[in-house]
Amino acid sequence: MQRTLSFIKQTLDELYPNPPIPLNHTDAFSFLVAVMLSAQCKDSVVNTVTPQLMATAPTPQIMAELPEKKIYSLIKLCGLAKNKSRFLKGMAKIIVEKHGGKVPNTFEELEALPGVGHKTASVVMSHIFRIPAFPVDTHIHRLACRWGLSDGSSVLQTEKDLKAAFPEEEWERRHLQLIYYGREFCPARGHNLEKCVICSKDG
Repeated sequence: MQRTLSFIKQTLDELYPNPPIPLNHTDAFSFLVAVMLSAQCKDSVVNTVTPQLMATAPTPQIMAELPEKKIYSLIKLCGLAKNKSRFLKGMAKIIVEKHGGKVPNTFEELEALPGVGHKTASVVMSHIFRIPAFPVDTHIHRLACRWGLSDGSSVLQTEKDLKAAFPEEEWERRHLQLIYYGREFCPARGHNLEKCVICSKDG
């Protein structure tokens, strides 16, 4: 376990020493919107959609007033666009009514917003508010199971195991590194062991 973990850390650091946040944003609100849109949608598509959406509704106050149909017309390239249109409007309305127009900075308040689950809240807490969190999506969950860092029983268990495996000050970086590695070398389909140096490592 320790030798494998050491190798994993070394490999990730060599490949992605300073991994950037893949979602374009300008502030906490635009980042929350982008993360919500990224569910079952490629980051590249989200980054194509968000400029026009945020130009139309740059604040929660303005987005809360937009008709759902208007929001949908701006995000229809994203998966689950109809649901997301409703979630975005509801999220913006609550931020205006309960949080003075500012994105809340606690897990409890974020997860109370429409369309915001624990993973989305963790991403915002980690990257925007710099509060230690280890967001786990299905891709990170898959890698942790493949690499023996967790038993794959649940996403919550994987989050707990990864937090135990990596020091707290590394969580934000490791989260991003795992995303990039999974996309480039360790996909769910078409997994090539010859290219995936971590999966092909013994012990």
